Amino acid sequence: MNHTQQCSLDTLPTPALVVDGARVDRNIARLADYGRTQGIGIRPHTKTHKSIEIARRQLAAGAVGLTVAKVGEAEALLPAFEHQPADFLIAYPTVDFARAGHVADLAHRCTIRVALDTPAALAAVAGAASRAGSTVGVLVDLDVGPRRTGVATVEALVDLATAVSHAPGLRLDGIFFYPGHIWDSPTAQSAPLQQIADTLAEAVDRFDRLGLSREIVSGGSTPTAYQSHAVPAATEIRPGTTVFNDLNTLRGGFCTGDDIAATILATVVSDAVAGQVVLDSGSKTLTSDRCVPTPESGYGFLPDYPDAVITKLTEEHAQVDITGCPKPPSVGERVTVIPNHICPCVNLQNVAWWVEADGSVRTLNVDARGRLS
Repeated sequence: MNHTQQCSLDTLPTPALVVDGARVDRNIARLADYGRTQGIGIRPHTKTHKSIEIARRQLAAGAVGLTVAKVGEAEALLPAFEHQPADFLIAYPTVDFARAGHVADLAHRCTIRVALDTPAALAAVAGAASRAGSTVGVLVDLDVGPRRTGVATVEALVDLATAVSHAPGLRLDGIFFYPGHIWDSPTAQSAPLQQIADTLAEAVDRFDRLGLSREIVSGGSTPTAYQSHAVPAATEIRPGTTVFNDLNTLRGGFCTGDDIAATILATVVSDAVAGQVVLDSGSKTLTSDRCVPTPESGYGFLPDYPDAVITKLTEEHAQVDITGCPKPPSVGERVTVIPNHICPCVNLQNVAWWVEADGSVRTLNVDARGRLS
């Protein structure tokens, strides 16, 4: 349970995940306003924050539902739906017996949809739904460029959708796509988004001619979030990182420094090696993810020491090259780190520290932490 602590940023135990509440609310409001203006539903991906409280804030701002990666996350975040029926999309293949069964059981308690791209996944979910006596919604997944999941062609998409429409326990709800390969600056996204728009237009036309349901066409990513109107077929988008932002979004030009709402507070624990300090935020805090736009820039950024470079992470140690710093940090000093990728950093914490506009600090539970299945 979240509660106010008699503490400040000067006394928090480190390493600590610190969340600026005012910036979170501003980031949520900006995306919600964009969706309303463009007539696009917002279904934020909660893998970024894994928090009931933040999910409630997103829903209160008008989100049409929530996206999760795993069914365990959906179960953990069910309490977020205080004032509307629960509605989840699992944006990850559901194939194994246990997970499919969990999805089918949860479908008795809420609207739940899965994104599928193989006959094996279709069979697994249909079998589980039939055994449970429930109905699971399905979005068929079309690869529009990332080459990660999704069928390769519109023809294959139509074939899979047709199979879903005839499968017991399943309800065809539409199309799923993910433009995750687009990391161009916002001003350079027109061409790749037009390619996606053309492909989806073909898919929608085929669905309509065959009478296949496409009530939902779900796409979006954080880098493309505010250009989603360039894909007219999309009815909703699923950005996640926009709620917090990180070094990926900052250096990619998708946010400003004032939009960074989650950082790591760390302590300098050693300067015994010449030209280096060590922070207490190793790979168990910052993760080993590189920054996508600047992969050689290290494992995070110290805004108060912009010439420092986090060169190596081990479990508890972050080694920082300070040879370029006019005045390096000293042992015992607390420093702020902007992580390369905030999502896995959140999953490494049981709680975050929420900073209110008046500077007071309280805990924020990471409710879906570790829900990996």
